[in-house]
Amino acid sequence: MAFVHHRFTVLCSVKTELNFQTDPQTAASDELIKAEVASQMELDVAEINHVEVIKRSIDARQRSVKINLKIEAYIGEDFVEENIEIPDYKNISEAEPIVIVGAGPAGMFAALRCMELGKKPIILERGKDVRARRRDLKAINQEHIVDEDSNYCFGEGGAGTYSDGKLYTRSKKRGDVNRILRLLVAFGATRDILVEAHPHIGTNKLPGIITAIRECILANGGEIRFNTRMTDVILAGSSIKGVVIASGEKIKANKVILATGHSARDVFEILHRNHIEIEAKPFALGIRVEHPQALIDSLQYKCDVRGPYLPPSPYSVVKQVGGRGVYSFCMCPGGIIAPCATSPGEVVTNGWSPSKRDQSTANSGIVVELKLEDFKAFASFGPLAGVEFQKQIEQRAWHLAGETQRVPAQRLADFTKGIKSGSIPETSYVPGTTSVEMRQVLPDFIYNALQNGFKDFDASMKGYLTNEAVVHAPESRTSSPVRIPRDRETLEHIQIKGLYPCGEGAGYAGGIISAAIDGEKCAEMAALAKR
Repeated sequence: MAFVHHRFTVLCSVKTELNFQTDPQTAASDELIKAEVASQMELDVAEINHVEVIKRSIDARQRSVKINLKIEAYIGEDFVEENIEIPDYKNISEAEPIVIVGAGPAGMFAALRCMELGKKPIILERGKDVRARRRDLKAINQEHIVDEDSNYCFGEGGAGTYSDGKLYTRSKKRGDVNRILRLLVAFGATRDILVEAHPHIGTNKLPGIITAIRECILANGGEIRFNTRMTDVILAGSSIKGVVIASGEKIKANKVILATGHSARDVFEILHRNHIEIEAKPFALGIRVEHPQALIDSLQYKCDVRGPYLPPSPYSVVKQVGGRGVYSFCMCPGGIIAPCATSPGEVVTNGWSPSKRDQSTANSGIVVELKLEDFKAFASFGPLAGVEFQKQIEQRAWHLAGETQRVPAQRLADFTKGIKSGSIPETSYVPGTTSVEMRQVLPDFIYNALQNGFKDFDASMKGYLTNEAVVHAPESRTSSPVRIPRDRETLEHIQIKGLYPCGEGAGYAGGIISAAIDGEKCAEMAALAKR
């Protein structure tokens, strides 16, 4: 028996894939999706056993918001949900060790891949475990105390753990994105991350997932040492032989994966001091702006009130101003601005969202593309010139904010006019704000590019440029200001055998997924290398 019509020939037991666009209410209901599929296929709804959404994205380009769906329809065939399980790792407690410096996504996924390949990962993490970090985050928010080893950037899970857990990446050519997403699901993430076009876990959910990964590594014979900061490397000619930690202990190893993140400035200094080649890298720097989420929803969804079937809206914008890119970065719908300094005497902002993205405000970094020539005043610092450029701005912000973690702030329309705001409304930034004219914080070329960029943004999103929005400065840790050169084929440092620069800190990734992919690749190269 077969159902025959102008579009489909459906056998009595079949799984069919369809792509279509529908309204938000239909997309939120399996039964309504099933009815839509039945209509398109000219079948009775009863003939469809199940519909499984495998990809979902929002199209808000027109006045009527639509949802793009890619689905599998099971017709006359039962659906059995795939059980995504943690890989069957073997015990590697007696295997060849590979030292991994850093327990962010690059380091943790490098460790998992090492175990798959029969090697023993030994992770050295300068910060605390994911739960203990919370006390230090509370201290920076409420008491303005910065712990140099435990903060929003340093500690188990890295910067991504308490900075949102966005999983979207454009780095699909670098590796298997779906493999990383599936591993995250195996360790406790919701299956929605396999479906959404811009997947997101949420700062409230990530600690449990990170803990599950840690327990897996330990259960299979790997090692994780917290409160263990690398202070030097051990070299023999052009080969790595281990690392030195703050206690003075020497940890010997012929293979070291360096996965320390984009804010580990002391690591860059260690390499430079040991004449290990590093190079300055362009990055981006600017401010973080916060709007009422309802305003962003109205601009993006072209409505007075966001309906119940749509999530809080993000936005993404890129403009060219005077030959430089000015663009949104790490946009957080329904989110919070956080203090992300890694040393006393500096102010740094970033943003995050809980899993439901249910806060009343939206924030985004708005940053300006930098070029190597912008660091020429710091040429005496050699490859650390970009680091010093960053430091100067962060330290200036700290001084202007009364030498606290209060953040320099300005209403957005006032920012574009060069007017110091008479008052700053309460924002999501818990340590508080100090009204400052941002030309005091930012170099003129960044300030001017942002002023004109915001005006261009408003031309695209009329109503975006408003004094309801508040600018916080600086947003300075967008990516590493240093690249650690490595061989294209082996991924080893071009100068030091056995040293594998990895992830965001080495200049080879730009987020959780790309860092995890890079960590896996470095682990593969290290595991296969003969020593």
